[in-house]
Amino acid sequence: MTVLPDDGLSLAAEFPDATHEQWQALVEGVLRKSGKEVSGAAAEDALSTTLEDGLRTRPLYTARDGAPDPGLPGFAPFVRGGRPEGSTAGGWDVRQRHVAAEDGAVLTDLENGVTSLWLVLGEGGLPVASLGKVLDGVLLDLAPVVLDAGRDVEAAAGALLRLYEERGVDPKAVRGGLGADPLGYEARTGSPLDFAPVAALAVRCAESHPGLRALTVDALPYHEAGGSAAQELGLSLATGVAYLRELTGAGLTVEQALGQLEFRYAATADQFLTIAKLRAARRLWARVAEVCGAPGAGAQTQHAVTSPVMMTRRDPWVNMLRTTVATLAAGVGGADAVTVLPFDHALGLPDAFSRRIARNTSTILVEESHLARVIDPAGGSWYVERLTDELAEASWAYFRSVEGDGGPAAALRSGRIRTDLATTWAERSKKLAKRREPVTGVSEFPLLAEKPVEREPAPEPPSGGLPRVRRDEAYEELRARSDAHLAATGARPRVFLATIGPAAAYTARATFAANLFQAGGIEPVAEGAFEDSGATEAVLCSSDALYEEQAGQTAEFLKASGARHVFLAGRPAEYAGVDSYVFAGCDVVAVLSATLDRMGVS
Repeated sequence: MTVLPDDGLSLAAEFPDATHEQWQALVEGVLRKSGKEVSGAAAEDALSTTLEDGLRTRPLYTARDGAPDPGLPGFAPFVRGGRPEGSTAGGWDVRQRHVAAEDGAVLTDLENGVTSLWLVLGEGGLPVASLGKVLDGVLLDLAPVVLDAGRDVEAAAGALLRLYEERGVDPKAVRGGLGADPLGYEARTGSPLDFAPVAALAVRCAESHPGLRALTVDALPYHEAGGSAAQELGLSLATGVAYLRELTGAGLTVEQALGQLEFRYAATADQFLTIAKLRAARRLWARVAEVCGAPGAGAQTQHAVTSPVMMTRRDPWVNMLRTTVATLAAGVGGADAVTVLPFDHALGLPDAFSRRIARNTSTILVEESHLARVIDPAGGSWYVERLTDELAEASWAYFRSVEGDGGPAAALRSGRIRTDLATTWAERSKKLAKRREPVTGVSEFPLLAEKPVEREPAPEPPSGGLPRVRRDEAYEELRARSDAHLAATGARPRVFLATIGPAAAYTARATFAANLFQAGGIEPVAEGAFEDSGATEAVLCSSDALYEEQAGQTAEFLKASGARHVFLAGRPAEYAGVDSYVFAGCDVVAVLSATLDRMGVS
């Protein structure tokens, strides 16, 4: 530790130490001004944010918010990274995903920053027989390959291993993974797979290809079905434990079995939760290894993928910002490999530009922002350490409950996992509908005049098991109705903004109302008279004081002019002629859906 010389300056020495209670008193004063009479811990709770899994983030963290010792990088419990130099020392493995054979795309990626390849083969991806052609020109001793072949894993693994042999690659130089994940495939499709061939692949890798991992514990099926962070971690632990049982039963030692697993997690734009999730995952897996008698082999290898759930189809350019934050979080959280999904992922096959942006996201964070020069950048933060600990506790509890129900296979087949994830997604959907969780470009600040981004359709992924959800799905359905109406009639459904009083009185609520209705594809019209607007409904926009004076009269006038429904932008009250209200926290999806129904937009 560097000791700074005493220069005679003791900053803040003449100021008394501030106490937590003094801070709470200041919070009380602020809340009192807003009409909330709370004191002490209740004042702090009023500023806390409730997360999924029963977690809460508080407005202030101090030394008293201690957490278990995270240890040192490279040592159990591996919270701070799986290697002494840090998991991302020199930069993480930049892993690009490919589902289609586009001429030159693989080599272009490798020549411009990508360091490993994630190839989707078989159902929903590249033909297994095309593997040699896809990897033509690739230096297989330098570029690790990770397969994702679902039920075709045995054929795909055999093809890759033959390719290594044909090209004279030293088995000890091979890196990557065969991607076998029977339980992940069952979660996706509802179809169970025989584990015996997978176990045989793992034994072969352990004996002859020590740098090649046979299995991937993919938590994305649970994340994409709407699962919470704790559910994602808990199910990955349960899956990993199930695989350990199978592999040791096939003759591998615990250490060998642990070395055959790679874990795949979603990285979201919730920066701190993603950081905590990756750190908690390593701590939990270290505990599993410890219980299994191999504490030194418990360093979890992690592959983080920017969340498909957060990707939007409208205003997809904003996805670049989402994936940048998610990638930063994955790097800070210590992921060994990171896949940045292209910003047009939700629209189909990526083009050359979107692939370039995806790979450059990691390059900028590593080479320009120097993110990989610091080991565990979030370590020591009272907030991150506490969130890591609380998330680990919630995840372990969910893991134990799944184990208590017979393990992940039994929980999948009984429908328990589907029900759990659906319940979590239903609660989150309420927040999305009320814009408590805003989606920029979709539920907030939509652009109706936006030119659609079009892409070639991607192969249909395997289905039949757990659903795939997206944050934009409810709003996308509304926008699609508006688009169909535009195509059929030449105009979008419209709502008239009836402003009352001077601009200073109505601008805020007129802006709010315009933003809200555009989220459903309804065009706001603010100029001219109602009769000339082409609208069938109107929304009153003004201040509370002017509403008291003129809302009822204006609403009756609009009804006489032909308005079938009159909204008021503001909290519900009793005004003659006003049919309903739009305000911050209302169910926007329900309001917009009912509005389109009344307008005859199917």
